[in-house]
Amino acid sequence: MQDDSGTRINKYLSEIGVCSRREADRLIEQGRVTVNGQKPEMGTKISAGSEIRIDGKVVKSPNQKHVYLAFNKPIGIVCTTDTKREKDNIVDYINYPQRIFPIGRLDKPSEGLIFMTSDGDIVNKILRAGNNHEKEYIVTVDRPITRDFLKKMSSGVPVLDQITKRCKVEQVSKYVFKIVLVQGLNRQIRRMCEYLGYTVQKLKRVRIMHINLDVPVGQYRKLTKSEMNKMFELIKDSDGTFQPNSDGNSSEKPGNTHKLDSRKPRNPQKTGTRTKSKTSGHRKTSKSTPTKRRRK
Repeated sequence: MQDDSGTRINKYLSEIGVCSRREADRLIEQGRVTVNGQKPEMGTKISAGSEIRIDGKVVKSPNQKHVYLAFNKPIGIVCTTDTKREKDNIVDYINYPQRIFPIGRLDKPSEGLIFMTSDGDIVNKILRAGNNHEKEYIVTVDRPITRDFLKKMSSGVPVLDQITKRCKVEQVSKYVFKIVLVQGLNRQIRRMCEYLGYTVQKLKRVRIMHINLDVPVGQYRKLTKSEMNKMFELIKDSDGTFQPNSDGNSSEKPGNTHKLDSRKPRNPQKTGTRTKSKTSGHRKTSKSTPTKRRRK
């Protein structure tokens, strides 16, 4: 019998950093989640003593603090946590020692800034179009850009049975323009361009909200204390949002990037040591130090 005074299972899984609520719903629909040995229905509420399993493995609330990363996603990496079905998934690529997942997504052929976190409860607060959180992109197309194209793009284009919201569009060069969106429709920029007879050749996200892309492709860094403070200020009116402690998430400067290495299969459970890199020259680190690798 469902506990009406408990917490919805998708909210619980997001709060402890397993995945976003949307991803939790997908796992439930696929029958991969059990509560006390039974497959739950959508919206099922759980109590403190409930045993939650995903793919047969018990899910427990970690005692770790939430992590927030700014990652420069390379072309070819897929923004999914499904590590079984997608070999080029973003989770295995980063191989962070703590369970994390992307906030939103970037298409496989796109690159640029994406947030990674263990805090599933902030995902919708950042992505929801009604909150007007800006995302800025640099886009290269196959034809010369015209004034008419810029006007129509900024005014709104029919996409997925709706007109896109008005947005800021600025020409950078003959084939390149900058666009700032508050929406996140599926392949939105590509669909907008296709409607107007253009094909996107390159798409790169360079900003989310107040945070700019400032790390090399394939690398990440922790968000700084000031960045975290401003982010939580922007989403403070949303319910269920994790609040950082007085120390913030990190005192790291934007330049402290983490390099990744794809030479060997990655397993988050076996992370902790690394050998000397031909490119960086770093020595082995202790188990308490997060893995910092470079992908070649």
